[in-house]
Amino acid sequence: MAAPPEAGRKAPRAPSLISDNITIEGSVIGEGELQIDGVVRGEVRVDKVTIGETGHVEGAIFAEVVETRGRVIGQISAKQVRLHGTAYVDGDITHEQLAMESGAFFQGRSLKFQRPAAPPAISAPTLVSETEVREPSAQVG
Repeated sequence: MAAPPEAGRKAPRAPSLISDNITIEGSVIGEGELQIDGVVRGEVRVDKVTIGETGHVEGAIFAEVVETRGRVIGQISAKQVRLHGTAYVDGDITHEQLAMESGAFFQGRSLKFQRPAAPPAISAPTLVSETEVREPSAQVG
């Protein structure tokens, strides 16, 4: 019996929200998306984090995607990082892609993820391009 097509997919989840009247002292760790409009003093580890204009993070952020319109004091490590015009970031950013709008403040180092070096190529015999080879025709006589 075949499994229903929905069985292999995860149901979409609503983003979690830390509203502007909330302060969290400690790490925030989970899967999925997190919107921070309040204050987090500690490490943030989620798939995607969006920091709103009133949002404030004091600590390291580790995610696949980070978008900030607010304030971050600490390092950011993510594949994609976007600093909107109202963003204030004081700390190093390690990324694959970094976008920064005019007006954003960034103090720190921008570091590209270092991909592992490709293993050295094993020298293989050089292939000669194929050419037509004709044997001298045998003369019958």
